Amino acid sequence: MNESLLAETTIAHYRIISRLGAGGMGEVYLAEDTKLGRKVALKILPETFAQDGERMGRFVREAKSASALNHPNIITIHEISETADTHFIATEYIEGETLHTRLKGQSVSLKAALEIALQVASALDAAHRAGIVHRDIKPENVMIRPDGLVKILDFGIAKLTEKPNEMATDSEAATALKPEGTSPGMIIGTANYMSPEQARGKTVDARSDIFSCGIVLYEMLSGKRAFAGENAMDVIGAILHKEPTPLNQLVPELPTEIERIINKS
Repeated sequence: MNESLLAETTIAHYRIISRLGAGGMGEVYLAEDTKLGRKVALKILPETFAQDGERMGRFVREAKSASALNHPNIITIHEISETADTHFIATEYIEGETLHTRLKGQSVSLKAALEIALQVASALDAAHRAGIVHRDIKPENVMIRPDGLVKILDFGIAKLTEKPNEMATDSEAATALKPEGTSPGMIIGTANYMSPEQARGKTVDARSDIFSCGIVLYEMLSGKRAFAGENAMDVIGAILHKEPTPLNQLVPELPTEIERIINKS
């Protein structure tokens, strides 16, 4: 199923209400679970992707990774299934906005930034204790509900280690520059928020997520990305060879202890 779905289309026991957006793994729709009478987010994997072993693997991995976790700050997976020609994941529907939308080149207050960062850190702690490294922490994957509750999204490139807190050791665990589909040089992960080891294509563990979380906190407080460039390679070069502008130059009133914590991450 390659075309956008129309409202009232039914997939299994889900009735499509509207299209929410699209990403590298397909389109996401707001739908109604007709059995339970609740709203869900339905992520549809395009039929062409279903024939791609790597993409299909990432699709299944997302469901397995997130469903293995039970935490208030991690999106809840209801099911992964397929119809005759459609693979899909049904998740809780989260009303609100992404951190990316909230920022839009602006900073947030210290109180708000710390509240968001603490919830992200709590979610990552739960994932890491379960042996899961997210590998793509970024503002687009942080959802904020109107009541302030934060949810971590998109475990599509998460890595399940064999044992909790064990370092990922296979080549698939490392993020690398590689062609995928029709996007030569596509990076698995988002360059601006990568840890140095991830940018080098080396193995990653929980510390990579902590680094990315620190970069997100830096951006929340300063309104600027810690590492930037005209393209992914420029950004990776900055991550590997440059230091971000010190936060005290961008936010002079920032408590030194907060800057120390971010620098340590």
